[in-house]
Amino acid sequence: MKKVVLIEDSKILAQALMGALQLSQVQTVWAADGATGVAAVKREKPDLVLLDLMLPKLSGFEVCKLLKTDNATWRIPVLVMSTLTDAESRTRAQEAGADYFIPKPYDLPSTLEEIKKHLKIK
Repeated sequence: MKKVVLIEDSKILAQALMGALQLSQVQTVWAADGATGVAAVKREKPDLVLLDLMLPKLSGFEVCKLLKTDNATWRIPVLVMSTLTDAESRTRAQEAGADYFIPKPYDLPSTLEEIKKHLKIK
């Protein structure tokens, strides 16, 4: 079973996405802030990270940069999901190492397809 760490401060969004991923047979670990998220990724060694940019404690930009510069986690794909959709934020996410950008509010079916594509599942 594939594993995803979801770093998202909105409990409602996290629950919706976790429910949809569970139906797709994807195990999801949720972290509500950046610092807890980094620890969860290091502990869980997931196949994918879903990352909000506006987070308490550490921003998504900081989290992404930490994960992509750590020898233990740099290979894990990071999909950023954010309402910060301006060109500067997208560029900052890419420079921090994000593998893909999903704008919020997101369309759940197409978002799940993108997640599955990165997890290499059908």
